Amino acid sequence: MKKTLAAALFAVFACMLAPAHAAAKYQKITLAGPTALVTFPLLHMVESGALREFTDRLEFRLWQNPDQLRVLLTKKEIDFSASPSNLPALMANRGDPVRLLNISVWGILWLVSRDPDVKRFQDLAGRELLVPFQRDLPSVLLDTLLGRDEFAGDRAPQLRRTRSAEDAIALMLTGQGKNVLLVEPTASLLMFRNQQQGGEPLYRVESLEDTWRAHFPGQAELPQAGIMANSNVAGDIALSEAVERAYAQSAAWCKQNARPCAELVQRHIPHLPVPAVESAIQATRLDSRPARDVRPQLEALYTLLAKTNPQAVGGRLPDAGFYGP
Repeated sequence: MKKTLAAALFAVFACMLAPAHAAAKYQKITLAGPTALVTFPLLHMVESGALREFTDRLEFRLWQNPDQLRVLLTKKEIDFSASPSNLPALMANRGDPVRLLNISVWGILWLVSRDPDVKRFQDLAGRELLVPFQRDLPSVLLDTLLGRDEFAGDRAPQLRRTRSAEDAIALMLTGQGKNVLLVEPTASLLMFRNQQQGGEPLYRVESLEDTWRAHFPGQAELPQAGIMANSNVAGDIALSEAVERAYAQSAAWCKQNARPCAELVQRHIPHLPVPAVESAIQATRLDSRPARDVRPQLEALYTLLAKTNPQAVGGRLPDAGFYGP
């Protein structure tokens, strides 16, 4: 009788001391991202064993373009993904309850030129500019910028759309292109390959963010990419909070340890040379901030896009619950 009573009391005290909400355990959690700088902290999360409280299998999947990302999200094949900032807003406004957890990349688009006289975007007046984007956020941002009066008429560059960043790089390396707008790490990859081939000098001219700041002073910051939670996990607040924290820690590690981070990235994406990745990390503003904390910057961007390119964000601002876990 005494043993039974003691056991019962022990069980009661154990329940009182246990966490009120134990973390849900997942058989597998899949992170995803493109070959872009916003993805690098996700790779560090996988290698450093993040999210152990939630799963014993944390995996990473590479996607090639936003259309493929949409398919993976719809099929629930991935749980959290790096994403351009407009895509989760578009999905949320179409009724898919995804959430944007953070923004970590603020300046990822770079103008690279062979012409030493090109020192800013305005110097491209009448010159050809290679643009390897079609319908995604970089293209929308560039078109919005070039829609300003300062780029009207003969002051605008002549855009030459290429099928991919690799095509744009090839045109630059063979001298068939003089100016190009590239997302990191492809800008650094171009400059690395040019140096390896002994080509004429290339100049990292200006980031689109710097130009944007000058032409849209009311929206000085440009939240370009971050991490989104798919609808199948967005309701697990504890998990989303853990992902946001772990990503911020990994982003800080990558920024402070550019070389080791570059070596880590090459283990997962072998075609990216370590020096190019290291240069991309050093050149990019990698600053992970919770989406709820940068909601004003996001809403300023979404409002602008809703006016100039409504299909990019679904024509309106997302609801308040969209911002963060």
